[in-house]
Amino acid sequence: MAIHPKFASAVKAMAAPTADKHVLDEIIADQDVLPTFGVNTPKKIAHFLAQTAHESGGFRIAIENMNYTAKRLTEVWPKRFPTLAAAAPFAGNPQKLGNSVYANRMGNGPPSSGDGFRYRGRGLLQLTGRSMYTGVGQASGLDLENHPEIAEHFDDALKIAGGAWKFDGVDKLSENATVEQYTQKINGGQIGIKERKKLFVQAQQLLGI
Repeated sequence: MAIHPKFASAVKAMAAPTADKHVLDEIIADQDVLPTFGVNTPKKIAHFLAQTAHESGGFRIAIENMNYTAKRLTEVWPKRFPTLAAAAPFAGNPQKLGNSVYANRMGNGPPSSGDGFRYRGRGLLQLTGRSMYTGVGQASGLDLENHPEIAEHFDDALKIAGGAWKFDGVDKLSENATVEQYTQKINGGQIGIKERKKLFVQAQQLLGI
């Protein structure tokens, strides 16, 4: 059942040219699950579309790329890798890097646990960390803690995004909350705020709000 008569056309219009058709079809087919996660008014739908479109680069399910050169590591994590020598052991080694930089936080264990790489970013809203995989799994009724790879696939992509929306507490925001407030919940900061604002305006126009 459509939650909005223009939802499908909005998703297609906001999708990247390289977006997988299966992902778009799944988002459109599962749209009726969104009210379960607090996406239950036209304006909230616009916020949801704007944030997921930004985070996923146009509704593309991405797996976090942990394959960096030493030079790039010093730029991405300057405090952790202040020199090329410090970065060298992790360059071109995604598993070792993920297990190191994400260790002992976000519910992950030490590097030896393998949690950092196992629970690296995935999905339309880039789930990251054991705690988030567990919480989003509970919210969406999927065993993401034991099977994090589920978040890589188009099946249940929207349900997982909805679970992330609820896990981050975005469902508690008013439809009249600002894009900045929505972004803070999703991002933990204001990264990409200009594009998120543009996407929100676009989503409203596409939905006829």
